[in-house]
Amino acid sequence: MSLKERIQEDWKAAMKNKDRFRANVLNMAKAAILQAEKVDGTKLEDEQVIEVLNKEVKQRRDSIEEFEKGNRQDLVEQTGKEIEILLEYLPQQLTEEEISEIVKEAVNEVQANSIKDMGKVMAIVMPKVKGRADGKLVNQIVKQYLQ
Repeated sequence: MSLKERIQEDWKAAMKNKDRFRANVLNMAKAAILQAEKVDGTKLEDEQVIEVLNKEVKQRRDSIEEFEKGNRQDLVEQTGKEIEILLEYLPQQLTEEEISEIVKEAVNEVQANSIKDMGKVMAIVMPKVKGRADGKLVNQIVKQYLQ
């Protein structure tokens, strides 16, 4: 079963169980996938669906930051729950230690020794962590290594 089909089946189950919140989150994910398919004009494969879901998670993480600035704890909690649901459909996320190890290998590979080499390091690291780590976190870890 493809990831897209799994989301569809879970959405149906949420509707049957009258779990409105989960159904709404999955419906938003389905809409984002459909939109991406219309833009590309093709049916998305699992890897592309993962990219769409990662984008949705990133948008929600950015929203949480804004909600915290506005003292909207209710929206922070709601958005956090949405992220949890979406993460169920993404590959297992890497821990900071695992990301650090990948960054360390990349730094050694390109013999980076200053922040000027950040682009080279990121070019090696990002394909290895694609879909399994937040880009902001990777960016922070690379900066720590290069400073």
